Amino acid sequence: MCKYTKMFRELRQVLRAVMLSRKRRQRYGLKTVGGLLVFLWTETGTSFKSLSCTVAAAGPWCTEIKKKALQAVLTDLKESLFLCPGPCPEPDPEELCAFTDLYGSLKLLVSFQMIDARGFSPELLAHLESFLHTFSLANAGIKTHLKFKFNQQTLQQEFRVKIKSKVAKVDQPSVILDVTCKTQPPECVKKGCWCQGGHPVRGDRLPLSIPAQVMDQGLYGELSVQPVTLLSPCVLQYPNLETQLTHIQLLVYSPSNVPVTGPSTFFQIIPAHLDCEELGCHGLHCSSFKDLVYSGGTVYTVEQENWEDPEQESRLPSIQQSVRLFLFLQHSDPFTSQLSDDMATEALIEHHLEDILSNNRQAVTAALHTEIKNVLKAQNRRKKANIWVSCVMFKDQEKLHSAVKVILSSSVSIVSCSSNLDFRNACLNSMKVCDTHELSASLCESLKRVTSWKFIPKGKCYSAQMKEYPESNEPTRSEI
Repeated sequence: MCKYTKMFRELRQVLRAVMLSRKRRQRYGLKTVGGLLVFLWTETGTSFKSLSCTVAAAGPWCTEIKKKALQAVLTDLKESLFLCPGPCPEPDPEELCAFTDLYGSLKLLVSFQMIDARGFSPELLAHLESFLHTFSLANAGIKTHLKFKFNQQTLQQEFRVKIKSKVAKVDQPSVILDVTCKTQPPECVKKGCWCQGGHPVRGDRLPLSIPAQVMDQGLYGELSVQPVTLLSPCVLQYPNLETQLTHIQLLVYSPSNVPVTGPSTFFQIIPAHLDCEELGCHGLHCSSFKDLVYSGGTVYTVEQENWEDPEQESRLPSIQQSVRLFLFLQHSDPFTSQLSDDMATEALIEHHLEDILSNNRQAVTAALHTEIKNVLKAQNRRKKANIWVSCVMFKDQEKLHSAVKVILSSSVSIVSCSSNLDFRNACLNSMKVCDTHELSASLCESLKRVTSWKFIPKGKCYSAQMKEYPESNEPTRSEI
């Protein structure tokens, strides 16, 4: 694990230098598109094989990087940090052709040796994939690629971002989040009417006081954290769907927007200080260290209450939801003017982050409690609304369910008993089925879609993605 920690420290330092260099010169409104490639490879023909890493960048997002200042910082990094001293071999240009074909000429190319390749294992690759995935979640405008070439074997992965959302930060450039949701909609939801993304909500910025012992180490200025919450999948347009929150993922990012890695003792014990009863959940449990390694950040599992609803079979299926809570550290100091100063400051912040959080324990805990509570508030309202509907309108539901059975039985009976072949074929074709058995199942699903919204007003999703698939009841009505 030690060599992996050192390896990621090297890679994170390079990414930090690149992101801070860009941030210092970034103009508001500048396009944040382009590509970033992390290429791990081994050089053959030597007495031993060392694992080398190349970081390449291309596209508009890195045009603001001041190369002269960045090169000076990278040179210092190679001398003071990297494990393998001496000149590092450059990768074969052909290995970068596919990347440059996508994003144009390279604006940045940095190579360094990391570890003895004999120490490589699939666990290392899993760590790297998790780290780059977490990086891409908060840098969705940059298309991140991972390429690995080892012992004549080549693996490639692109961290695809289907749906992005821009979130403004106070006195800071906006951050572009990956809000893509991969949860499949239930069968009762009409195709094309399911929101594929989420809607991030920016919370109140929380100032952090810097402990005296940390200031003695050289950390000054103003430090704060900006929370952003994302609940997915979005079910705003389906208020009758039962929802169940399964886990909460907490991700911390440094001022350069690079993920802060490693387990945090402070965040692992946070559930003990939260009022779960007020939050509306039975309990929160922090995942094990092994789970944290492959998921990124800190993950809390939401404990579910064991209860059975006798009416559950008549309702729509339950949708599992999750919350992703981003914590963006922000720092400002008018006396830091060089990129090297920013690098040193950010290193201090990460090194003393546990002390800083502990010094602000009460305020940070209250802020996290508020963010989680605000997210769960809407879900708890849904539960109460559904319970109210079930209690107050139970008789109407029973009447409607009885009517549905009669409609279904009568419709199938009419089609089955009809001697008019053209009529039978027209009915089967309109429902896109082959026989009356499939007709019964298809009609049942259509009737569920029509009757499931009769008691709670149907909401509307404000996602831009929904504009591509405008929601309408016409297809369902035409089926009936």
